[in-house]
Amino acid sequence: MNRIFATILGVTLICLMPAISSAAALVAKVDVSSQTMTVIHNGQVAYQWPVSTARKGKYTPRGSWSAKWLSKNHKSSLYNNAPMPHSIFFNGNYAIHGTNQISRLGRPASAGCVRLHPDHAARLFELTRSVGKSNMQVVIQN
Repeated sequence: MNRIFATILGVTLICLMPAISSAAALVAKVDVSSQTMTVIHNGQVAYQWPVSTARKGKYTPRGSWSAKWLSKNHKSSLYNNAPMPHSIFFNGNYAIHGTNQISRLGRPASAGCVRLHPDHAARLFELTRSVGKSNMQVVIQN
C-alpha cells in the first residue's frame, strides 16, 4: 500500500513540476475594472497600487507576458517624447511605467500603457531587475 501511495505521489509531482517551475518570482497583476495593480513577490502580495490604463478610444491589451526589456529614463517615441520613467516593456510598445499625471491614477487616462506613481514604478523596476526579466510576469485582466 505504501509503495502504491509513493508511486501515485511521485507521478503527481512529476506532472505538476512544469506548473510549479513556471510560477514567476514577481507578478504585476493589473485589474482594468478597478484600475489597480497587485504586486506578488515570491508568492506573497507585496503591494497594491492605483494605476491608469487606456482612456476611452484607446486600448490596454489583456493577457499574460514576461517582461521583455527595461528602460530607466525612457521617452515615448509615439507621444511627443512623453516621459516614461522606469519602463518595463511587456508587449511591443506597451509598458508599465511612472507618470507625472499622479492625480489621474485610479482611472483610465493612458494611451494604452499601465501608468504608476513614479515611486511605485521605481520600486517595481528594481524588483524586476533583482528577479530578472524572465522571472517577472505581467498579467492584465478585467
